[in-house]
Amino acid sequence: MTATTPRVLDVKEAIETRRSIRKYVQEPMNQDDLHEILRLASLAPSAWNAQTWRFAVVQDAAIKEQLQAAAYGQGQVTNAPAVIVVYSDMEDTLATVEETAHPGMGEAGREGQRKTFDGAFGGQDVAQRGQWGLSQANIAFGFVMLAARGLGYDTVPMLGFQPDKVKEILGLPEHVQFAGLLPVGKRAEDGFPHHRHSVERITKFY
Repeated sequence: MTATTPRVLDVKEAIETRRSIRKYVQEPMNQDDLHEILRLASLAPSAWNAQTWRFAVVQDAAIKEQLQAAAYGQGQVTNAPAVIVVYSDMEDTLATVEETAHPGMGEAGREGQRKTFDGAFGGQDVAQRGQWGLSQANIAFGFVMLAARGLGYDTVPMLGFQPDKVKEILGLPEHVQFAGLLPVGKRAEDGFPHHRHSVERITKFY
């Protein structure tokens, strides 16, 4: 590790030091770090290896201003150097489902993957199967936050925005569903410390 290489946090430290940050140091994202955050997030698990998640990374100032307006004026959108929009595209997943079959399973695996998805989702409408796809993308959304924190960056998960306007701004298909918007950058403030229920308050042991 050189003097300029940021310290990588282990998983425990990344979880314990994660905060919802709304004010960021005004410097561009390191593009290698940004790519690594997305690579790590793409390793999230999904049922049948569906990988329904998709990422739209916004660093252009003008587009961030439009996103801020679609997010009811929340300032963290333009204050952060980048905003990662995590969404699910179940229709693209179904159209290209053979790509998600493990190469080690060969052609039989590709055919089996197609049969599995057609059987499970062929009788559902776009909205129904879209909800299933979103449940998978939500897992990746959490992975993005931890990957970012592990590399020394901070985020704030956002669900307060107008989905139709975000689709229009980013040119996304009508059928996609959003896990959330995620401003990302280096914190310029510490944010509030964690205030959580105890394990005993939220858990039943059997």
